[in-house]
Amino acid sequence: MQGLKAIVIGAGIGGLTAGIALRKAGYEVEIYDRVQELRPVGAGISLWSNGVKVLNWLGLGREIAQIGGRMARMEYRWLDGRILNDIDLAPLVQSVGQCPYPVARADLQAILLQAFDGTVNLNHCCVEIEQTDRQVTARFENGHCATGDLLIAANGVRSNLREYVLGQPFHPNYAGYVNFNGLVAASADLAPSQTWVVYVGQHQRASMMPVANDRFYFFFDVPLPLEAGANPAGVKAELQHHFQGWAEPVQRLIDGVDPQATARLAIHDMGPIDRLVKGRVALLGDAAHTTCPDLGQGGCQAMEDALVLAQCLVTTNVGVEDALQLYERQRRDRVSAVVRKARQRAEMIHGKDPQVTQQWYDQLATEDPLEVTGAIAKTILGGPLH
Repeated sequence: MQGLKAIVIGAGIGGLTAGIALRKAGYEVEIYDRVQELRPVGAGISLWSNGVKVLNWLGLGREIAQIGGRMARMEYRWLDGRILNDIDLAPLVQSVGQCPYPVARADLQAILLQAFDGTVNLNHCCVEIEQTDRQVTARFENGHCATGDLLIAANGVRSNLREYVLGQPFHPNYAGYVNFNGLVAASADLAPSQTWVVYVGQHQRASMMPVANDRFYFFFDVPLPLEAGANPAGVKAELQHHFQGWAEPVQRLIDGVDPQATARLAIHDMGPIDRLVKGRVALLGDAAHTTCPDLGQGGCQAMEDALVLAQCLVTTNVGVEDALQLYERQRRDRVSAVVRKARQRAEMIHGKDPQVTQQWYDQLATEDPLEVTGAIAKTILGGPLH
């Protein structure tokens, strides 16, 4: 179907990737976002090989390699620094055919914005959708209207367009923990340069991953009640309290964080849902399947959505609605499985059942590294690009 016009609501990872994929297919694309300035939520993201392959398919392989950290190993350590497991990632790369790339979100957003050869219209909050059997119209709070052949709702976990597709409200679920994340300069006294290090204990995590320009993307996970507010003394005081007595590299990391540039996010997920499409409107990314970050698959699944959506539109000539139904059929089971698996892993890691979390700690100390990389490969290879 040539000559189509797509309206994309949301200029995050999913919306921009969809815009690039549809422009690559020859479609006219207009992207809108409600924010006045594009600022990534969170400092970094782990792009596993399935997400990287989508970017390769879009012609961005060189760009993603330039901003991606080289990650050759994973280390799990107990909170006092004792090694639990040392995992060589080479078997994973050999199995799936592509290395993963941890990246700074701002760097990723920059290459996606540069690759999208169109205009991203900011300060446009979509408040209403209308569609006929031939077109769909987005109406914005500022009075602007945009009409096209299809509309992609990629406006995140708090999407106000999800209810239009589902016919009822469907709200995010609190995953039970708060995530602190940011970027710091890489140094050997924090972690080896090409190693993802994860300290675990007390149902918490402290982690560092290499990204480009000699930096580590770090995150801390702390199970907290949803109503728990930030420590008025600041991020460092809060982290020092929660990670008191942890290994020296964790203490150095806390000392080195920039409080003004450290995000504090209450983690939510959303789904599974039973439909992704209504007529000429399709949900994509977090609007359809917000995923706990414990599998590193949130951004990757949005990228897979964009790829499959574009392929369905290109290869189906019956009509837009038929192509979107095909998109739904190809994605619904995949994203539902990832949402469930990520939620189960989040609960296991963060002490929803302390006995289960202790069993995980015990498993880390004895698990064959090939079993770890095999489980990651299984998730990666479940996507559209093998």
